[in-house]
Amino acid sequence: MENDQAKSLREQLKTLRMQAKSIAVMSGKGGVGKSNFSLNFSLALQKAQKRVLLFDLDIGMGNIDILVGESSRLTIVDFFNKNVSLSDIISTGPNNLDYISGGTGLGTIFRLSEEKFQRFIQELERLFNAYDFVIFDMGAGISEDSLRFILCVDEIIVITTPEPTSMTDAYAAIKHICVNHETMPFSIVVNRAYNRKIGDSTFNRLAQTMKQFLKREATLLGTIPDDSTIMKAVIDQKPFLMYQPNCHASKAIFKIANDFIYRQSSSIDEKDAKPFIAKLKYFFMKGR
Repeated sequence: MENDQAKSLREQLKTLRMQAKSIAVMSGKGGVGKSNFSLNFSLALQKAQKRVLLFDLDIGMGNIDILVGESSRLTIVDFFNKNVSLSDIISTGPNNLDYISGGTGLGTIFRLSEEKFQRFIQELERLFNAYDFVIFDMGAGISEDSLRFILCVDEIIVITTPEPTSMTDAYAAIKHICVNHETMPFSIVVNRAYNRKIGDSTFNRLAQTMKQFLKREATLLGTIPDDSTIMKAVIDQKPFLMYQPNCHASKAIFKIANDFIYRQSSSIDEKDAKPFIAKLKYFFMKGR
């Protein structure tokens, strides 16, 4: 009996260590290429032999479906309304990328009945054991409901452009999170930069403002050039990584993904860090 218990405990610990890293991709405003980045970043990670689940939480927009030219048979709304499992609503995208399409209604996730939420948590936990990374494509800006979700992830990637309004809105979103989370790590991606110098300048201005007023550091994950291939790929409803793998934007995404993987493999997780699922349970109970 004791041997069985020890074996069970070892299996549980093994499962816990294999749990996916949770990443929220967000922006302060819409129209900065956030969903396009989430899709192509996920594909680049998968190209590097990582198991990736892309979870579209840009509610009501269906951006991932649009970008890949597909119409998902089931969305996250069906999970709650039709009692199907999370695994049933996973769609297969380009290069066999697993993704879950968004829908209307998930914005009220923290106001669900405890029974529905517990079911969501249990099934989500099983999915987390099947992937290396779960990428949450968040809606633009931050609502009180999405804030609770964002505060649970392991890391946040903020997408901005060199435009002053984009930078201002990105800073406002970061500030909102910093008020509620003292240690959340931020990575910045500068999209649509005319050149590397402008990308570096954009990041430095945002990072300096964060350090001065929020006493927080940020990491430059990478810069994506203003590449006309991106718009052509969007019109054709194909990820630009597959539409033209050798274009400047694709090369930038591959570098970002490789640098991200290297950083993850070389970083040391905090011993007292709570898993995403545990934090999600806590925020759900706290918000009731």
